Amino acid sequence: MENSYQFNLIEKKWQKIWEEQHAFQIGEDSNLPKYYALEMFPYPSGNLHMGHVRNYAIGDVIARFKKMNGYNVLHPMGWDSFGLPAENAAIKHGAHPAKWTAANIENMREQLKTLGLSYDWDRELTTSQPDYYKFTQWMFLKLYENGLAYKKNAAVNWCPSCQTVLANEQVVDGACERCEATVEKKKLSQWFFKITDYAQRLLDDLEMLPGWPEKVKTMQRNWIGRSEGCQFDLTIEGHDETMTVFTTRPDTIYGVTFMVLSPEHPLVEQLAAGTEQEAAVKEFVHRMQFVSDVTRTSAETEKEGVFTGAYAINPMNDEKIPVWIANYVLMDYGTGAIMAVPAHDQRDFEFARKYDIPIRVVIQGEDTPADADQLTQASTGPGIMVNSGNYNGLSNEEGHRQIVSYLTSQGIGEATINYRLRDWLISRQRYWGAPIPVIYCDDCGTVPIPEKDLPVLLPEDIAFRPSGESPLTYVKSFYETTCPVCGKKAQRETDTMDTFVCSSWYFTRYLDPHNTELPFEKKPADYWMSVDQYIGGVEHAILHLMYARFFTKFLYDIKMLSVQEPFMNLLTQGMVLKDGSKMSKSKGNIVSPEEIIKTYGADTARLFILFASPPERDLEWSDQGVEGCYRFLNRVWRIVTEYGDLIREVNIPPSFAELEPAARKLHYKTHATIKKVSEDIEERFNFNTAISAVMELCNALYAYRDQEEKDLGVLKEAVDTLLLLLCPFTPHIAEELWQRCGHQESVYSQAWPRFDPEALVQDEIEIAVQILGKVRERIKVPSSCTKEDLEKAALSNPKIQELTKDKQIVKVIVVPGKLVNIVVK
Repeated sequence: MENSYQFNLIEKKWQKIWEEQHAFQIGEDSNLPKYYALEMFPYPSGNLHMGHVRNYAIGDVIARFKKMNGYNVLHPMGWDSFGLPAENAAIKHGAHPAKWTAANIENMREQLKTLGLSYDWDRELTTSQPDYYKFTQWMFLKLYENGLAYKKNAAVNWCPSCQTVLANEQVVDGACERCEATVEKKKLSQWFFKITDYAQRLLDDLEMLPGWPEKVKTMQRNWIGRSEGCQFDLTIEGHDETMTVFTTRPDTIYGVTFMVLSPEHPLVEQLAAGTEQEAAVKEFVHRMQFVSDVTRTSAETEKEGVFTGAYAINPMNDEKIPVWIANYVLMDYGTGAIMAVPAHDQRDFEFARKYDIPIRVVIQGEDTPADADQLTQASTGPGIMVNSGNYNGLSNEEGHRQIVSYLTSQGIGEATINYRLRDWLISRQRYWGAPIPVIYCDDCGTVPIPEKDLPVLLPEDIAFRPSGESPLTYVKSFYETTCPVCGKKAQRETDTMDTFVCSSWYFTRYLDPHNTELPFEKKPADYWMSVDQYIGGVEHAILHLMYARFFTKFLYDIKMLSVQEPFMNLLTQGMVLKDGSKMSKSKGNIVSPEEIIKTYGADTARLFILFASPPERDLEWSDQGVEGCYRFLNRVWRIVTEYGDLIREVNIPPSFAELEPAARKLHYKTHATIKKVSEDIEERFNFNTAISAVMELCNALYAYRDQEEKDLGVLKEAVDTLLLLLCPFTPHIAEELWQRCGHQESVYSQAWPRFDPEALVQDEIEIAVQILGKVRERIKVPSSCTKEDLEKAALSNPKIQELTKDKQIVKVIVVPGKLVNIVVK
């Protein structure tokens, strides 16, 4: 190989060596502390984008750093490969999802390998392969056995184009986020996981995660949405049925001037039947079928509704209260019915003003007008109860307690805790997903597939319809089966599982990926779990992370795991932007990782994406920045190859005797850099400042070239340190230069360097001298210099004397070891 930096040859060489030597293959080792580093696995769309590169480069630095620090590091990779895009591609291009997915995985795997990532490829998994989804189905059966999987009729977001259910998060402005078709509400019989049984644990155990960003924990707390209040029943005039209401403000019950039901509430049709309002109610209910829950509950959405024609009776004063339906009340929150107190709830206030419904003040706060007509918005703060019968004069907190006590004593209410979190709807009317392992028998009812019969395989010989309907509903060989209990004819479930189910336990499959009997054995799980560092986008802060936490707690409960949280530390990296926007084809601002690697090399791509911004912040792409990183690696190549022959046979002494000033300066810089880089990676993940420190060490090596007499031990130490510190960031060039410097073993197998505190004790230090806060000079002084000596040295400096000769020195501020600031006028 020539003596120039030929990154293309170097990178291919070392990738081949690593693969042949299984350099990153790992197993349990009780003699070493373990470290489980994991990036969120990708959907195999066909090509890596720069967001992938950033995510995986961050994870690789952490994994390599921990390995060099003596940890046994698990760093796996796989593919989240079920899902709608593959099926849509099959419909559009006539390619089977399995073939389309396999081709994409093949391409992306090769792209990942060109980045030099330290993955244990022996543990690779693909969620759409039967050896994986067999155990996704196993998870379903275990949840079913434990009463946590059930089926019920539910109103769902339905995309008529994609022919499937959508989660609320997949509905944007009332349209499907993928195809932009108008989303409808549709009642279907759907499978759910009872995540609500874990609501309080999911909330409480967030306190066990100090290594998570506070904003992510706040998002999860809000999504779980715990609220304490009261649930009580109201009778309905002229009807035998009662209406059950949940409220967090029972203290305002005397201020109720109307009731509100969700349009989907089962009482709505019955209450409106035979009244003058029946037609209007039916029209409104129908219209709400085409409005997503997200839109309905948005603060920006205008509140609207219809009177049902019915009246409920307030149990505290027997007052008749009109019952309305409105867009801002959802069936799946609380009971689907609320008591509306417009004086003390802003949504109710807006609705009452629009429909001219009475407003009554019942909590008198400091700034609350006694006359409701003077209210410009709802008064939601604390205060004294008024217009509330026997409870007048009480604080609203005391009134809350007493009213709950009264309702409980009357047998019509009780103190209740409610959660915003809803059970997880997992049914999807699609082909490309894990089949739900259930059979329906006329005699035996719903029958789970026996474990020994897993996996329930997806049929491969299928035809996709332009309408988007699931092919499974037309494949008799799939849905026609026999009951495993009675042996009679039965029908197989044709819904598949939400792909979030696949990604809710994948991190445990990496622990034991070749097990054919169980998802994983407990022994490797006890060794590796929990994940020590998880890395991925903040867009997964709620659903994926919540579902993964739910699965982990369930696996703990059935004694498969010994931990209750999957990810002890979480890093949510920022986006990669170009021209101020997220990269996208529509904006024409895509930068291809392949092109960057082809032009500059993988090490340059990695270095730039780690150097340009702290990992948690957005990164603005810069072609000049990429070129700058490439120039730096060329500088590293030149200086190390220049010194290579000189230091090849040199051994670094265990300690250094008296050093000449230049050697002492380089020795100091080496150990200061070790300290800085180690702390920046270990404590803060500040890769950008760590790389900056390595660049300064490289500059120091160039400065040392001018010395006629070189201390080869100090020089060898500096060069070796430069390569060791670069190894996590730019592994290919570090390996090549390490070898060229005479080392036989891989740089990756070396111990991370340790700084010597004594080397950081300087005889002389450099002090900045400022005038009115601006640096005007730098002076060298003994490190033991006192504040008085520093002041004298600064004021006696010829340049400083020249700059202050016509000015009055007001005061001199001395910061020992750092600077002197002279204030003049």
